[in-house]
Amino acid sequence: MREEDFFRRARAGSVGPLEGVRVLDVTKVWSGPLATCVMADMGADVVRVELADGHDGEVPPNIPGTGLSWFRETVHRNKRSAGLDLRDDVDRARFLELVAHADIVVENYKPGTLDGWGAGYEACRAVREDIVFVSVSGFGQYGPKSHLPAYDPAIQAAAGWMSLNGLPEGPPVRAPTFLADELAGLHAAIGGLAALAHRNRTGEGQHVDVSMVDCLLASSSGLPTLAATGAPPQRLGNETDFVVPANVYACADGHLYLAVAINRHWRALAEIIGRPELGRAEGFGTAPERLANRDAVNAIVAGWCAGRPLAEALEVLNGRGLVAAPVRTLTEAVADEHVKARAMLQETVLSNGSVAPIVGPAVKFSRTPTKVRRGAPRPGADTEEVLSELAANDEKNSLRRAS
Repeated sequence: MREEDFFRRARAGSVGPLEGVRVLDVTKVWSGPLATCVMADMGADVVRVELADGHDGEVPPNIPGTGLSWFRETVHRNKRSAGLDLRDDVDRARFLELVAHADIVVENYKPGTLDGWGAGYEACRAVREDIVFVSVSGFGQYGPKSHLPAYDPAIQAAAGWMSLNGLPEGPPVRAPTFLADELAGLHAAIGGLAALAHRNRTGEGQHVDVSMVDCLLASSSGLPTLAATGAPPQRLGNETDFVVPANVYACADGHLYLAVAINRHWRALAEIIGRPELGRAEGFGTAPERLANRDAVNAIVAGWCAGRPLAEALEVLNGRGLVAAPVRTLTEAVADEHVKARAMLQETVLSNGSVAPIVGPAVKFSRTPTKVRRGAPRPGADTEEVLSELAANDEKNSLRRAS
């Protein structure tokens, strides 16, 4: 399908499927901000509530040529910022006025923090009974460890995920990305929107509790079930415990990943490497046999790859319908023509007038296309605008009641 065919029914001027939804972002670091970033990308009006003179998210390094942090610029795109201190009585009152006109509040402070400031779920529910209030935390709003603070790597460790990552002979290794934060942010966005759908159907708001530990366990491919029933998975590095070959192999000028999951593909690979007899040979012909003969299979595939240029090996493997991909650097990946065609990096004007390629929305909508509409705001940049809109809404409501 061509891009223009996919978007041929797009609505002119649409900012996304969540246009008209109002979200208050009371978050920090990554998990909560990512949840609201997903909503903002999809067209919601996300107002970030933060200290006007704060520096949340200004994590080094800066994006070259901009003087601005990659961290903040990436996860706070498409949002507005209102400078409010929830510990201050006046600012807290303003925040609760904003809540009265919002659909969703997202926060990821340590459980009990916003309650202590008079800005938690019950305080928000008091001004809007049907509010959807999403809380993201390390261990959830209840449970014996709910009081503990959390960082992403600590959650990877506590949830057992880190024990599975790395080479068999090496130590546990954390994911190089904010994996637990990312998953919690995505689940928070899904949970918040599901609760909003329920609210729109029944008129009932609710508190949505998102635990980073829960999210990492739920997104561990069902492996927690094996662990709970006495068959814990082992650390296998780049391999799996149900497909052989499935590994990274060195070519003459780089590495490729190859996975052969079905017997028909194994027979094709046997022909490619010049050993067609292995296609049905004892010890190789079936998946269980290859699993039991892992070292020999890996040695044969590695030997074929070793002397070949990466591009040549991939052309042959992909030409026969096998699943093989080059192991690229991130720099190489973002330069790929397919990534460009999918608009996954979008040139964006930032708050200081500089321009940078900001990561774009992952989900594509044929009727309501999405994009990076604006760069991350400076803290408090939109306070006057947001509060003016609030005053205008109150005036409209007063006139409506008077009539």
